[in-house]
Amino acid sequence: MANEAYDVEKIQVLEGLAGIRRRPAMYIGSTDSRGLHHLIYEVVDNSIDEAMAGHCKEISVDITEDGVVTVEDDGSGIPVAKHPTYKKPGVEIVMTKLHSGAKFDAKIYKVSGGLHGVGLSVVNALSEWLEVRVRRDGKEHFQRYERGAPVSDLKVVGKTDGSGTTVKFMPDSEVFGEIKYDHDSVLLKFREWAFLNKGVRITVKFKREDAEDWEEKTFQYDGGIKEYVQYINRAKNALHPEPIYFSSEKSGTILEVAMQYTDSYAENVHSFVNNINTAEGGTHMTGFRSALTRSMNDYAKQGKLLKDSNFSLSGDDVREGLTAIISLKITDPQFEGQTKSRLGNSNVKGIVDSMVYEKLSEFFLENPKVAEVSINKAILAAQARDAARKARELTRRKGFLESLSLPGKLADCSNRDPAKSELYIVEGPSAGGSAKQGRDRSFQAILPLRGKILNVEKARLEKMLRSGEIKTLITALGTNIEDEFNADKARYHKIIIMTDADVDGAHIRTLLLTFFYRKMKPLIERGYIYIAQPPLYRVKKGKEEVYAYSEREKDEVLEKMGEGASIQRYKGLGEMNPHQLWETTMNPEDRTLKKVTIEDAIRADELFSILMGDAVEPRREFIEEHAKEVVNLDI
Repeated sequence: MANEAYDVEKIQVLEGLAGIRRRPAMYIGSTDSRGLHHLIYEVVDNSIDEAMAGHCKEISVDITEDGVVTVEDDGSGIPVAKHPTYKKPGVEIVMTKLHSGAKFDAKIYKVSGGLHGVGLSVVNALSEWLEVRVRRDGKEHFQRYERGAPVSDLKVVGKTDGSGTTVKFMPDSEVFGEIKYDHDSVLLKFREWAFLNKGVRITVKFKREDAEDWEEKTFQYDGGIKEYVQYINRAKNALHPEPIYFSSEKSGTILEVAMQYTDSYAENVHSFVNNINTAEGGTHMTGFRSALTRSMNDYAKQGKLLKDSNFSLSGDDVREGLTAIISLKITDPQFEGQTKSRLGNSNVKGIVDSMVYEKLSEFFLENPKVAEVSINKAILAAQARDAARKARELTRRKGFLESLSLPGKLADCSNRDPAKSELYIVEGPSAGGSAKQGRDRSFQAILPLRGKILNVEKARLEKMLRSGEIKTLITALGTNIEDEFNADKARYHKIIIMTDADVDGAHIRTLLLTFFYRKMKPLIERGYIYIAQPPLYRVKKGKEEVYAYSEREKDEVLEKMGEGASIQRYKGLGEMNPHQLWETTMNPEDRTLKKVTIEDAIRADELFSILMGDAVEPRREFIEEHAKEVVNLDI
């Protein structure tokens, strides 16, 4: 039967904000927790834009237990006069029409993160209700909306001496389901904004679940991104106490750079454009990298710091151990993709290159001690890279990494399609034995590791290749390592870390995550790394048997079962027989897996540095801060 043709009356036009409610993911990415948090960030982003324009110094955010969010700033206030074309107050147009606002006029907002004018209107559309108060020209104005539509006219409700905007809203449970915020994620975002906007004070007030008192955090950094670099490096050993800092303006482009070398081996460079984290880099990062390499080579040759005049430091050499924040402000950024994660403006590369080269060369001439310690770090990196190359050649000749035979301890699966294959990395022979017997051999492979693997946070490649467990892991995965790493060759697209629910298991899991983050990051970025969730308890009464995966779940099960129930606490995976391990942790129909993602690369680097680095004090502070979150820790 031919497809039924459609005529003009079949065409639907969604008036106002109805289209947002029909397809919310188009505007906020998703309607899960990430999309819910996006609402807060969209409102605060407008206040941040006011700060970048020089109109705002204070931003406060209140989050109540039932999900109501209030964002207040001391900016200039959204215009309230009637628009000459639409005959409605400016604030109502901003709240009800997509692609409206002053962000499109470069004379008013030279730089802005809210580039598309959809922020407040989207929040309004996806809220059960929203109230806005505008303080402007000595008067306070008020208007209320419900699911995007105004339910009252804009009216004057009082007098005021100051200016600013207050937006109070309740996200719509019809759109998001459960209204529950991750307060730590919110705090991380606001801390980042405070670092990137020198001097702006952001205060957050909220109440955590089951907590009696309200928690209040204030972020204000007069040192800006220079202080940000010091904060990131607080768990590392810096090679020069004060970060290198410079700023420059050229052709309407404003650049700020703060950078500091540490004795670590990882590169930790993060870039922002108009406060937007460009995680995938772009033309500004290309310009920065080329200028950094050129300026360091030029200074090294002029100062005769290189023994061989024909030798040059590579980009990898000059970025080893470097922590840097690059903050760019431009009037018309062109981002690639909806996530705004990569800058595409072609002219920016040359502008940033020239600014960085000029300012960094100038800094090195004025600060020769910092220049020498930075370049000597790069020279050591070059020497280590040469040693690593020789180590790779040696291991290749001995057949360690490119042997056709897989590790003997690997119990491989029969399926050869990586997309349908899983690898369980299990600690110890006991758990490995249960996993091998309980698995589905067609698609599940088991790799038992002996004890704790090498901490790669403190190791270069040549040391890693002397570790039997690391070599076994690299060979089983099939990706090779470092310069020859290729994520496309991964033999499994689900790599599942399965460790005991005790301190040793947590440590092994952290060591493995450190390895993947530092040495095979693309596997995390592709969503290949998972953490298994074995049960903590088995609760049994008569013939009824229930597995509990948390303390709260155990208590709920006991309350339902009543007296006489027996409780078995699983301290190790080896305590489960193969059937139990399959039933609770490995069966795709019933198991729970946590996918490892990098929501915030800066925070991820910071955590690994704190947990696995040399500095003791930051680790102690971290443990003290999070000790209350740990229940029944086995020592």
